[in-house]
Amino acid sequence: MFLPGRILISVTSFIIFFLLDIFDAIMCVVFRILDQFFEGTPSFCYCSRIQGLPGADSGLSESLHGRHSFLRRIVFQKFSRTRSTNGSFSVEGHVNRWSDCGCKPCVSWMRDGNDSRLHVFIRRQNNKNVMVGKDTGLQENGAVEIQKDGESENIIFLHGFLLSSSIWKESVFPNLSEHSKNKYNLYAVDLLGFGRSPKPRDCLYTLKDHLDMIEKSVINPFKVKTFHLVANSMGCLIALALAARYPASVKSIYLVAPPYFSSLSEDVVGTVLNTLAPRQIWPPMVFASAIMSWYEHLGRCVCFFICRNHATWESILKLVMRVSELHFSITDMTRHTHHSAWHTMHNVICGGAKFIDEHLETLKVAGVRIHVVQGLDDQVVPVECSLKMKINNPEVELILLANFDHESVIFGREVEFTRDLEKVWDSNC
Repeated sequence: MFLPGRILISVTSFIIFFLLDIFDAIMCVVFRILDQFFEGTPSFCYCSRIQGLPGADSGLSESLHGRHSFLRRIVFQKFSRTRSTNGSFSVEGHVNRWSDCGCKPCVSWMRDGNDSRLHVFIRRQNNKNVMVGKDTGLQENGAVEIQKDGESENIIFLHGFLLSSSIWKESVFPNLSEHSKNKYNLYAVDLLGFGRSPKPRDCLYTLKDHLDMIEKSVINPFKVKTFHLVANSMGCLIALALAARYPASVKSIYLVAPPYFSSLSEDVVGTVLNTLAPRQIWPPMVFASAIMSWYEHLGRCVCFFICRNHATWESILKLVMRVSELHFSITDMTRHTHHSAWHTMHNVICGGAKFIDEHLETLKVAGVRIHVVQGLDDQVVPVECSLKMKINNPEVELILLANFDHESVIFGREVEFTRDLEKVWDSNC
């Protein structure tokens, strides 16, 4: 882009985001009033001042409190409340928020009470497809036969941000070879806060929260002793953390477009936020990411109008597009709450960067093979992320594909992608 164009966009961006800073602060007060009216207590938010910085053990990201503008801190400081960094919530985790969707699929997990688990789509080596979750009526140790250790290989799939297990059900599962169908047990997980999985309000969606739920929903109930990992985008951070927790159990790791930012760099959390969601108005997807990542209350407004009313919007889209079913990538974008998406963005994507080099070092010592693939046209996660991961960790096997982006690196080459996975699995059994 020519210099005058960049200057125009920069000036326009400054003005627009200055106004958004003000609108977000106003909505902070509005939501406190509305929450007080509908729920009897004002909502907690990260506009509050904090006593000290979040500790590493808390799992909280510095970006939760450190993203605000100078204007907001000065003008609206008197509305702020001083809070500690323990991140505690005085809300009931199984009570639906008035601004969240209350349709049956979105709240079905609440019927599990305190024993809620992730929604898991499973393809057993006997070619049977099984969905585990309260809404399916299936129980882990009842409807699914557990194989004895050593009889089969296990693959755990983790999706990216604002997606679900559908990404693997629609790309890898239909293209498996007969050999793989008879050899591998596949577990495609809806991560905590997304898809059909639980979305509790009293959870901060830290890396530890995600790992604990995967243990509770997959590793422990199915007695998974050893496994391979496949993940894309945000799921790569969770996959590396899970592998580092079980370094002796992981046979291979296959990552698609990992958002790698070296934890050794200065202010890595701020770097992640400014790189993946820069405060820019162009292109449109970047502008949307900035609003949802920088503005807690404006993001909640978006979720209120879109996610809370997703069934209505989906019906409208079906009529406009003249289709009976929408692509899963459209429906998955609304299968979350603002609380789950907001905290996962900051505590996993931003805050998780602080631990990624430590996890990679653990896996290096354990001799776990890591394979990375990314499209050179990726506009979501910079290609430099994969390149730096390779430079800092020479043992990582990196493949960069020309003319493929963040989505088409999987969709558009599903068969080839599946064959690549099978080669990795077979060579690391």
